Amino acid sequence: MRRECRIPGVTIENSSVSRRLLACASGLLAGFAALAAAELAAAAVRPEAGPVKAVGGWVVDVTPAPVKDWAIRQFGTSDKSVLQLGIVVVVSAIAVALGLLALRHRRAAAVGALLFGVTGAAAALGRPDSASWADAVPSTVGALAASALLYLLAGRLAVNRDIAPDSPVEAGGWDRRGFLISVSAAAAASAGATAWGRELASARSSGALASRAAVRLPASGAPARSVPSGAVLRVPGLKPFITPNRDFYRVDTALVVPKVDATTWRLRLHGKGVRRPLTLSFEDLLERELIERDITLTCVSNEVGGPYVGNARWTGVPLASLLQEAGVKPPSRGGPADQLVSRSVDGMTLGTPVEDVMDGRDAILAVGMNGRPLPFDHGFPVRMVVPGLYGYVSACKWIEDIELTTFADYDPYWVKRNWAPRAPVKTQSRIDTPKAFARPGPGTVMVAGVAWAQHRGIDSVEIRVDDGPWEPADLAAEHTTDTWRQWSFPWNATPGSHTLTVRATDRTGETQTEKRTGTVPDGASGWHSVLVNVDQGVWRK
Repeated sequence: MRRECRIPGVTIENSSVSRRLLACASGLLAGFAALAAAELAAAAVRPEAGPVKAVGGWVVDVTPAPVKDWAIRQFGTSDKSVLQLGIVVVVSAIAVALGLLALRHRRAAAVGALLFGVTGAAAALGRPDSASWADAVPSTVGALAASALLYLLAGRLAVNRDIAPDSPVEAGGWDRRGFLISVSAAAAASAGATAWGRELASARSSGALASRAAVRLPASGAPARSVPSGAVLRVPGLKPFITPNRDFYRVDTALVVPKVDATTWRLRLHGKGVRRPLTLSFEDLLERELIERDITLTCVSNEVGGPYVGNARWTGVPLASLLQEAGVKPPSRGGPADQLVSRSVDGMTLGTPVEDVMDGRDAILAVGMNGRPLPFDHGFPVRMVVPGLYGYVSACKWIEDIELTTFADYDPYWVKRNWAPRAPVKTQSRIDTPKAFARPGPGTVMVAGVAWAQHRGIDSVEIRVDDGPWEPADLAAEHTTDTWRQWSFPWNATPGSHTLTVRATDRTGETQTEKRTGTVPDGASGWHSVLVNVDQGVWRK
């Protein structure tokens, strides 16, 4: 049955389909209003407490390690954006469902919106970095806004059976004018709340931005050695020896990059075997003698041949000297703590073997990267860098706390999720050029790439074409055992499909294994191969 709602100058059909579509729109608008109100409240509390970020963080926390690994492989550094987009899509779908429910059950739909908000509040309170009950406020505010708006709009869409004689709405019609007024007001208010929230968030981060802009890194008391000219190969397609900051990989769980004000930042060092606890400011670190070292970092999520490895020049304070100043001794000298737990401002915890930090390697609290203050993405104002260990047990960004404890007493974030507690970097090599499925011409084709075995060093790299013999590649000069080495191999390419495979041997004499394993629980292993198709053409010498 179809009825018409007659308003001067306008005729609108009151079919059930039209009302359902408007109900869906009402649900979406209520969801938009909820997010706008919540993000405005989060700007006043702290950005990380916003419902999308809180729920996204909770999803990251509870997702099994293999699924996380899959997401990193599929989406790379866009994994966080994809996750947040997915959350928005889910919220939109639920909002549409609640809008439809509100047509017949206004109160149930309003209660449903409130319960959905409780989920966001619980996620915010359950995050490792949750500061207080105030973290639940943004999701609660958003839920109240959605519930009230949905109840109001559903009332405007309700079919009226008893209409006053002077009403512009016929019996059996719905309040079109009231609905349009309510929708317009809600949309305007939501847009205003969104703009205001962004302005507040920008104001909150302005101090951090200003503090980084004001940093002038002192000259290093122990500068890095000059990179030998023979350590840098000039082969097109080969990754540069020093990775620019903008190209350095980023893998972490922070959906919002923390913006930390260096003027208020503090680092606390305490725990077992610490006879003199320390609390240091950023200026305290800059006043100490800084060292500068070239160190290659590798993520444990890096698959064989993957991109999550980079080499940079780090400037910072030797971590071992700080521990010694605090009275810490490694286990080999009778110290009671064998694990150093570092905590980030976003609640992340990483566990590092104390013995490794104090065995003479250049473990540092870094304040600079490639001659500049750390970028926010890479841990400003201070992060840890420990050569020879995968990042999840050593490279804490935005660090604010160091506690000495034991592996028996405490499991950090990733260990609780079935990753290994100790994770030395495995010997690996990669072919950078030619790329997989490249189509070079016949003749001499330069094959090149990088190999790494931080804190052990690379001794040799070999190349195999198809099932032929292993042949030695030309190794670039070694800079230090803590950096990767570039290599090249002039291949006499013949027409057809060929598989190029690389393997490396480290300074201890260990050759990387052929056995392929995934990244969980302690890093991938196996040989990297690329398939190329050599075209018929003019032979090149």
